[in-house]
Amino acid sequence: MLRRGLALAGALVVVILIVLGVKGCLDARAHRELSDYARNVAQIAEETQQTSKHFFGELEEPGSLTVTDFVNEVNADRSAMSNYAARVDSLGTPGDMSSAQRNLELVYELRSSAMDRIADKMSTALGDAGADKAMAGIARQMQVLLAADILYETVVRPEINGVLAANGISDSEAPKSTFLPEGTKWLEEDTVTAALGGISGSSGSATPGVHGLGLAGVSVNGSELVEGAPTTVAAEEGVEVEVQVQNQGESTENGITVSVSTDGGHTLQGEIDELPAGEIGSVTIPLTPTPSGEVTLEIEAEPVAGEKITENNEASYTVLIE
Repeated sequence: MLRRGLALAGALVVVILIVLGVKGCLDARAHRELSDYARNVAQIAEETQQTSKHFFGELEEPGSLTVTDFVNEVNADRSAMSNYAARVDSLGTPGDMSSAQRNLELVYELRSSAMDRIADKMSTALGDAGADKAMAGIARQMQVLLAADILYETVVRPEINGVLAANGISDSEAPKSTFLPEGTKWLEEDTVTAALGGISGSSGSATPGVHGLGLAGVSVNGSELVEGAPTTVAAEEGVEVEVQVQNQGESTENGITVSVSTDGGHTLQGEIDELPAGEIGSVTIPLTPTPSGEVTLEIEAEPVAGEKITENNEASYTVLIE
């Protein structure tokens, strides 16, 4: 009995040592994964900061860059941000980092989306027709970049550092990451306009000749609308308004904004990127939230630079949504 007892005690000691050894290995592995995660985030944040310095540095001091050169530089920054977003998406989520990772992905989704829109509007902003609207659109995307910065600093960074601290990791921290430079001047349309005005060959004025738009047709869920005659549509799968706009001028127009207001209140917008002279373009705008009952839709194709006659840019329709 004594020998059996000693054998059982020895076996128990061995099991305990094995369990402690496995736990130690798992803890070491978890700490290593968390540290690697923090280092990867820090690397992406550092590269993001370099892209920010390059982008806003070019805006501040474009030097002798031509319009083509400047647009190419912005596209390079857009590609870099898209790459950062892809790298963030591919990061693993060790330990309790799931929440921090989801919010980090949102930060870079916002940054990448804003840079995409800025790059898409840059050629128009540095051209003639539609430059003012494009510059205003770029200024709005600066607000998106600011929102991403705030989300990172107030949510993501504290979450990452909190998980690291809870696991006893003190040699790795998430760094600060602000893409928009300090201050609010880049949120102002005038600042953007002044900066882009310094690019060689850029201009915000309309090209010579006639400029004008006109509504060519409006339909809801495929049903053509007629002014003065109520139209009934089913809303089982939502409501979408398709607006057709004709370029009645002599030049290609860019960045045409189309707005739909419901009952003179809630306004939604869509955009036609480019519309050659004489052609008709269309944009589909979902009505969210979906209205019901009798609704007055006010449609407008916002005037382009140099447009003098705007009466045919607007129309009002009555729709019965069931």
